[in-house]
Amino acid sequence: MEKLRRVLSGQDDEEQGLTVQVLDASTLSFGTRVKWFAICFIAGIACSILGTALLWLPKGIKLFAVFYTLGNIAALASTCFLMGPLKQLKAMFEPTRLIATVVMLLSLILTLCAVFWWGKKGLALLFCILQFLAMTWYSLSYIPFARDAVIKCFSSCLE
Repeated sequence: MEKLRRVLSGQDDEEQGLTVQVLDASTLSFGTRVKWFAICFIAGIACSILGTALLWLPKGIKLFAVFYTLGNIAALASTCFLMGPLKQLKAMFEPTRLIATVVMLLSLILTLCAVFWWGKKGLALLFCILQFLAMTWYSLSYIPFARDAVIKCFSSCLE
């Protein structure tokens, strides 16, 4: 259990510089990190569900896009409490996650642009779908062999 606590709190066996320790938010206790992770993750899910419910209202596409995007941002930010912000950013931009991260971040931004600046509801909905797919692919990258299993599953369905 202690090994798991050290890994989740970002305290590796190798020494880290003072700047890395400060940016890594290692001053939070393990219990506090887990609590804030749960709070952010549940808030993210609640925002996404609320956004989906608001989609069916007249002119609800704007509210849907905003709440769904905020939900994804909150869910993504929740892992910063477990890993620490610096470690999270390093993990996000590793070569195995780089494409999914870039697509996810771009679709977050483009969803809000489509709703507020361009006024294109269909495009906003498309970007929300891209958010979902990119976030799913990004999340699968943390599970060993999950991406390979998904690819094999879809390829066997198409044969």
